[in-house]
Amino acid sequence: MRGLILAAGKGTRLRPLTFTRPKHLVPVGNRPVLFYVLDYLAQAGVQEVGIVVAPDSGGAIRRAVGDGAPWGLRVSYVVQEEPKGLAHAVACARPFLGEEPFLLLLGDNLFQGGIADAVQGWQERGADALVLVKEVADPGRFGVVEVDAHDRPLRLVEKPREPRSNLAIIGVYAFTPRVHDAIAHLRPSARGELEITDALQALLDAGARVEVRRFHRWWLDLGRREDVLEANRRVLQERPAQGIQGTLEACQVLGEVEVGPGSYIRGSVLRGPVCIGANCLVYESDIGPAVSLGDGTHVQESIVVDSVLLKGCVVWGTHLRGSLLGEGCRVEGNRQGWLSLFLGDEARVEALPP
Repeated sequence: MRGLILAAGKGTRLRPLTFTRPKHLVPVGNRPVLFYVLDYLAQAGVQEVGIVVAPDSGGAIRRAVGDGAPWGLRVSYVVQEEPKGLAHAVACARPFLGEEPFLLLLGDNLFQGGIADAVQGWQERGADALVLVKEVADPGRFGVVEVDAHDRPLRLVEKPREPRSNLAIIGVYAFTPRVHDAIAHLRPSARGELEITDALQALLDAGARVEVRRFHRWWLDLGRREDVLEANRRVLQERPAQGIQGTLEACQVLGEVEVGPGSYIRGSVLRGPVCIGANCLVYESDIGPAVSLGDGTHVQESIVVDSVLLKGCVVWGTHLRGSLLGEGCRVEGNRQGWLSLFLGDEARVEALPP
């Protein structure tokens, strides 16, 4: 069984951060989101993985992931020239997929505990396709599945205006090669895309067995700033801290804290969960909980809570909460109140006194 990751989306809702990187490389717990998705496929026993990329952002993803060796995977790349939908992305990957069954994952979705147990055994049960779903409060944002009393699928609809089900499709699918014929006969939807929900519906209408399985742990679609911050909180809370490799002087450590090599922390309080990268400097500050500081970040005389700072940021004399800062940002001033910032790379913010 092969794996296919869709990573060609532009991530417009995460601008300005995604002006300079694919959304799939936005870090959570100081790791790109896409790396967690590769973890999931490796844990599920997949060895051959294709990543569908866009022409303008594919190079960055190739440089980040390489050949997949750190995951024990063999990674290939497929270019989707135009954003014509998830089913179109699968069609672009047909030469890579061949006639093998495959797992299909979105490259910007995170799952508590991975997906290995959730997809186990679908072929042995005779299914032609598997789709994971979860009850949500806002199903109109997602593809949804209408099911009968035994969770057998009746109808699949992409982002319905008036949802008749609260079971959202959560970006994990499994298919036999039968799906390729269904995709080949699709017509574009009202929004001009070849929808994977339409391919699933076509399989269902043709008498194929489409299995629906509910996912009972947390799942996050990282489309917005608040999603990235929530993912950072959850990932830091649940993964074991990697320990303190840097130097701490006159510091108080509360909870799970990891500090990368070459970092120096002095006169500060670290309130876990906190992840501090390599070669960071933190002086006279209060960091955490739920904070990730990228490599080379410098924080002085500041309070930082529930925030993600990418590498090379400088924060001086500031109170930050619920902030997402791109690489090389500089924020100064404003000890009197809290700032909640969403900045692209190299932004400069100086808070003036009242």
